[in-house]
Amino acid sequence: MKRIVKVFRKILILLLLIITVLGIVTFFYMRREEFGALPEGKRLELIKASSHYKDGRFRNIVERPTLTKGYSMPGVLYETLFTKFPHRSPVDSLPSIKTNLKALNIHDNAYVWFGHSSFFLQLDGVKILVDPVFSGKASPIPGSVTAYKGSDIYTVADLPEIDYLLLSHDHYDHLDYETIKELQKKTKHVVCGLGNGAHFERWGYTPDQIIEKDWYESVNVKPGFTIFTESTHHDSGRGFRSGQALWLSFLIQTPSMQVYYSGDGGRDDRFKSIGSKYGKIDWAIMECGQYNKAWQSVHELPEEVALGTKELGAQNLLPVHNSKFTLANHPWKEPLEKITALSKNQSYRLATPMIGELVHLDKTDQKFNEWWKNVQ
Repeated sequence: MKRIVKVFRKILILLLLIITVLGIVTFFYMRREEFGALPEGKRLELIKASSHYKDGRFRNIVERPTLTKGYSMPGVLYETLFTKFPHRSPVDSLPSIKTNLKALNIHDNAYVWFGHSSFFLQLDGVKILVDPVFSGKASPIPGSVTAYKGSDIYTVADLPEIDYLLLSHDHYDHLDYETIKELQKKTKHVVCGLGNGAHFERWGYTPDQIIEKDWYESVNVKPGFTIFTESTHHDSGRGFRSGQALWLSFLIQTPSMQVYYSGDGGRDDRFKSIGSKYGKIDWAIMECGQYNKAWQSVHELPEEVALGTKELGAQNLLPVHNSKFTLANHPWKEPLEKITALSKNQSYRLATPMIGELVHLDKTDQKFNEWWKNVQ
């Protein structure tokens, strides 16, 4: 019996040592610059003044659990780790087009998608970059979430000077440390939610470059051109503390059109209210991918994307948040297959450009192929 007790004590001591070493390694690893920074000082005081900040973190308009009723975190983790899901990533290289962004006609209203939720807009001569991720990864853990073959053809060097960089939220698949560091010298302004400026300042951006906004505010670009910051139902965080920086969607209003970007977020009444508030929306760029019924609260299913697009009153739909990273268990091409089927005979037109393909936003007759069909 004494021998068993001694063995048990040794095992317990060894486990404690392992836990301690892992804790120390994690502590120092998470002090790396790529994890960003938490807001403090005047920035934190501004955050505390927001009506959307309560009990030490930002809150969604309607609070609800992240996990859908009937699901549990241990169950979801077990399923992810031990269940094999087919076709989560493509075997083939994705087809793409390398558009010369620096040679675009300044008078053209244009959109170019870089895969997932990264895209470039040129509207009324203003160059806008959204949620750029060009490092080939979407996780701080090396080798864990990497870009599909063929999806990562652009670099920061391929971009023109950027007037406004829009950030929807600070998760790694939207806020990429390496990309943001490289962009500092060619970006005039960053528009982001309250608290996110702490990341940018740590990474070398000046206070003059950073514009932090709450929901339902605006940035006046020039006469007739305004960027409005709207709500979404999501979360934020790059470490152990979540909800320290605000998540956004954007409505871009120009003299010739209105473009809406949903950011990430589960379904709520925002699409109806945004459609009513702004009137005709020419293009809706909507999150459509990396979903699961277990976390439907914070990522919409394709049928909810189709419904939200109709509620916005959008004329055209561009689905994003797919075709670059595997962050969910569904087949990689399922979001595009489902939204294509759901968009038939709808009030809006679906546009499905391949990565890098130039979309002429003033044209309503531009054709797009179902490029994913023959990709394995």
